[in-house]
Amino acid sequence: MTKKRKKPNRKPRWKLLHQYYSYTGFYSFVGKSLLKAAIPIVIFIIALICIHFFVIDIEDVLVYITDNFPPIGVLAVFFASESILGLIPPEIFIAWSGKSDYPNLFLGLLATLSYLGGIVSYFIGRGIASIPSVFVYLEVKMEKHIKNMRKWGGFLIVVGALLPVPFAVSSIAAGIIKFPFGSYLLFGLLRFLRFFLYGIAIFGALQ
Repeated sequence: MTKKRKKPNRKPRWKLLHQYYSYTGFYSFVGKSLLKAAIPIVIFIIALICIHFFVIDIEDVLVYITDNFPPIGVLAVFFASESILGLIPPEIFIAWSGKSDYPNLFLGLLATLSYLGGIVSYFIGRGIASIPSVFVYLEVKMEKHIKNMRKWGGFLIVVGALLPVPFAVSSIAAGIIKFPFGSYLLFGLLRFLRFFLYGIAIFGALQ
């Protein structure tokens, strides 16, 4: 009788993914990105604290904006920011929504506009990919990010959606490499989770 050959033990998929992301430097990239993002955030928080205690009450500023600027204008500025490289920290707008008459409604609108802004950024990337001269220029400027997007794909979108790193940059890179749009929409939904968690933290701090 012939002996049955033992089938090689295959590692679970999650272990294989863990090995891949370890070997390709994904975890190191996330750590460095968080460190880079943490520095300006800490500076921003320190500046806000200094302004709050030595210049003007931040809550008064938020109330003033709420009372004197129409919500549609504030939301339009936020949408433009989220569509173009995330120029203004979302935390400012989340704090603003916390001082409005309908904080949960405006927080939901901010999350939706951030998600839609990411979609706009994705199609900006698709447009860039169709213009050879611009594509070559940005491929050099965003070489590292585009290379990482090709390696890690959806996980880089998850990082951009959840963590304090520019979501618009990840979205543009996804568009440039023509990452599947359906998968992009799915991963991008985690943007709502980020706003929900940030809303809890900021609303609590404003009480």
